Amino acid sequence: MAINIPNSLTVSRIILIPVLVLVFYWPFENHKLVAAGIFGLAAITDWFDGYLARRLAQMTEFGAFLDPVADKLMVAVALVLLVEQHSDIVFTLAACVIIGREIVISGLREWMAELGERTSVAVSYIGKVKTTFQMIAIVALLALPPDSETWMLGIAVAMLYAAAVLTLWSMVVYLRAAWKVITERGER
Repeated sequence: MAINIPNSLTVSRIILIPVLVLVFYWPFENHKLVAAGIFGLAAITDWFDGYLARRLAQMTEFGAFLDPVADKLMVAVALVLLVEQHSDIVFTLAACVIIGREIVISGLREWMAELGERTSVAVSYIGKVKTTFQMIAIVALLALPPDSETWMLGIAVAMLYAAAVLTLWSMVVYLRAAWKVITERGER
């Protein structure tokens, strides 16, 4: 395993997951704001590790594997924490859609990689927009009390719902790309 700066940042995101959970539940002043900061830091390292891997020519197979795993773990854990706070069926469904899609697409990418077609389900522009909405929404939702009657909470929830819609859209895009490969290979 190659230990370099990008891979170290990816591993740090995984290490931050239990820290996020502990801070989220530990009742000290502004603990939710600190939890939001931890998630925000993780989101920034997600962008930064990819940038550094390309910029420093430090892309590794380990990093290519672990980066999306770290992202999905951090997002899934944060969404589970938020579902507990926001006991609302629409909120819960949005979180389930986001987490469920991540599992489906991870499996699809693995399968396509086994077929030698990993690039056919590479990250799309829609996926990047979805991720941006999702990360901003999660940071804001972690920071804001669920009972606050502020316009920022409304925007954060709306962004999470938009991320869920974009999640479904991007999943359809990936499934269509995979379906094309599958039908061309006659593997239905």
